[in-house]
Amino acid sequence: MDVNDSSRRKFIKRSLLGSAALTIGGGLPGFSAQSYNNIMGANEKVRVGMMGVNSRGLALSKTYAMQPNCQIVTVSDVDSRAADKCINVVNGIQNFKPDAVPDFRNALERKDVDALVIAAPDHWHAPAAILASQAGKHVYLEKPCSHNPHEGELLVKVAAKYGNVIQMGNQRRSWPNVKEGIQAVHEGIIGRAYFAKGWYTNNRASIGVGKEIAVPSWLDYELWQGPAPRMALKDNLIHYNWHWMWNWGTGEALNNGTHMIDLMRWGLQVEYPNSVTSSGGRFRYQDDWETPDTQVISFTFDNNTALTWEGRSCNGRTVEGSSVGVVFYGEKGSLKITGGNSYTVYDLKNNIVKQVDNDIQIDPRNKANPSQILDAIHIQNFFAGIKSGEKLNADIDGGHISTLLCQLGNIAIRSGGALKTDSSNGHIIGNKKAKKLWKREYEKGWEPKL
Repeated sequence: MDVNDSSRRKFIKRSLLGSAALTIGGGLPGFSAQSYNNIMGANEKVRVGMMGVNSRGLALSKTYAMQPNCQIVTVSDVDSRAADKCINVVNGIQNFKPDAVPDFRNALERKDVDALVIAAPDHWHAPAAILASQAGKHVYLEKPCSHNPHEGELLVKVAAKYGNVIQMGNQRRSWPNVKEGIQAVHEGIIGRAYFAKGWYTNNRASIGVGKEIAVPSWLDYELWQGPAPRMALKDNLIHYNWHWMWNWGTGEALNNGTHMIDLMRWGLQVEYPNSVTSSGGRFRYQDDWETPDTQVISFTFDNNTALTWEGRSCNGRTVEGSSVGVVFYGEKGSLKITGGNSYTVYDLKNNIVKQVDNDIQIDPRNKANPSQILDAIHIQNFFAGIKSGEKLNADIDGGHISTLLCQLGNIAIRSGGALKTDSSNGHIIGNKKAKKLWKREYEKGWEPKL
């Protein structure tokens, strides 16, 4: 983003302290976020441990460090270079140097850690969140919340058992204009909304065919693999291409589709589908990429609605002029939400009847930090949930459902293309091949447990 730190802090102070007042007692005119950090006692702040800080995790660390009611106290990463970089960056923002704790499980043993922020690879999301919950910590969990449906169900049970706060990183649930647009759909601005279309496009390059390499000195590859069955390290795996390999990743459907499917599910006010179809494949290149680079997933629901999501990882042609977005279609018109904090309403003749503009520039294709200022609102909601019990905008119950829909799309494409599902819980009906993908195989001794 082309916004400097000073501008970000002014925005946070101006726009977020209304929410933060629940935890820090309100704002003081003329003070920057750093000033608040200097005058507030540690007991007034949520003390955070960061897990996974190479890319998205580093971006989140910056945003967390800028919050006046937060202090990052530990940084955990299997890559010592990434940890060192993050520690230095965070120290420069909050004027407090967090400890390097390479194994996040050791951070969970510390009494000065209130919450764990998880931005590690997908196969670690649910297992780490479960361990954190069992250790009495709150959790901010990047999407997707789980690698497979079984883990998502475990997370819901864990939150109910331990009563901790688990916020999923569906940040658009907290963006003001997006919330207003969804509420407008609910209030009938386009009549009854019965169909939604979402999409994501990019121009990702080939990842090639990797060669096995020795584990470098800066990497704890055993801990990086964690619950995943062991595979040799290749030179095209770490740090990003694991997204496209089933052993660790979940493909574009969960990497980016989760956000749009969550918005569509929210707008249509639906939970579990009664049918799922998915088509596509790895079409663009012949390389180690296993998940689809081109995919269309469709769902139908009991309330006579449907939604569809299109993902194109390797052709960036936009839809509706945007690389990412959703459109809701109703009896009286349509409502469009693209990548930013904005929405547009059209009548049935395609005339614009209402337009709420994006007030913050974001880059949906920035894989690390597309929307820092707006994401801070989501973080403040997480903190308010911890401090005062404020309702979460993206709790784990809803986060699991949105994640599950994406997972069902992947299961469908890997097991024949179509699924019948139980609309009360999303479980697959029949289709033995598909049911085998509900849960993954784990490395012995690393299985997540309640």
